[in-house]
Amino acid sequence: MTDSALRKVVEQYWTALETEQASDARHLRVSQLPVSTDGGPLAVGVDHDGHRHLLVPIHSHQKVRAGLDGPVLRLRKRPLEDKETYQTYADLGCLRSDLNDLFTELCLDVLVVVEGMPETPVKALYRVLDRWRALFRTENKPLKSEQLAGLFGELILLNRLLEQDPSAHRLWHGPHGHRHDFSTVTTAVEVKSTTAGEGRRPRIHGLDQLEPPAGGLLCMAWFRLQRTLAESAGTGFIESIERALRLCDDESVLLELLAAAGYHSSDADHYRDVRFVITEEAWYRVDAEFPGLTSRALAAAGVPVTVLEVEYTIDLSGEHPAPLRQETVSTVIDSMIRESA
Repeated sequence: MTDSALRKVVEQYWTALETEQASDARHLRVSQLPVSTDGGPLAVGVDHDGHRHLLVPIHSHQKVRAGLDGPVLRLRKRPLEDKETYQTYADLGCLRSDLNDLFTELCLDVLVVVEGMPETPVKALYRVLDRWRALFRTENKPLKSEQLAGLFGELILLNRLLEQDPSAHRLWHGPHGHRHDFSTVTTAVEVKSTTAGEGRRPRIHGLDQLEPPAGGLLCMAWFRLQRTLAESAGTGFIESIERALRLCDDESVLLELLAAAGYHSSDADHYRDVRFVITEEAWYRVDAEFPGLTSRALAAAGVPVTVLEVEYTIDLSGEHPAPLRQETVSTVIDSMIRESA
């Protein structure tokens, strides 16, 4: 169906639904659209207050992105039932009738993208919402060299986790200021990267960054990276991001995490020539033998912890502590996947 024909159908359905008010504030009057997904057809609806809705079918256990809650658009999970069917939807509603024309254009964009992604309609919905939101985004400051290396290091681990579990991006908490970059309830990994040619001297931020989860395990993953311009060497920064987006089951959530870390998809061209080669990788168990300052250790030594915003550098260049064996690293990653399932 052409875009103009689809627009005509959508507008006709909404106009017809608006001729009669929904019987209850919790109810919608609904018409199915000629755009189908693996979970069923999309639909449009009108609620008791006359607000228009676009309904994207989802599985009953599937979550819907939080944070879009008015005053113009509202996105929520909504189950709908009639005499014959019960279906759960991602319900996108427009709360201002004076913006119905713009809402129609947004919905048409969603329908067109869904037609090309019928197996993942919610992913298509999020993709369109993010694209529209990008229209109003202010210019972003580019990531500095040190920030690029740091984010690339976290993407290395993120992709390894996503290879085993497409939902593993939910273990990535560093972009939102968590003390550990990746964590489950009992296992955490702090990622440190450097482009320095020698030494292993990661910078530690705060007195809690080297504190393991309560009763659990903390590891540090350390990467030495070399910036390269050779297309045949290493991995591109954008390639690493695109790989993560392909592997994950909710690219919109991952894009939000990347934005919190300082990367915005609208700036992708700025980083096209950024490539890194991993020249060294070492993992450590952060335990009593590992160098560092923590609030817990200072308190145990009887030192009052009254200093804030502590930053310091540790030196791992010697033989001690010894890096973990590769099989132990694999066990740590596997345990994080199992615990998050």
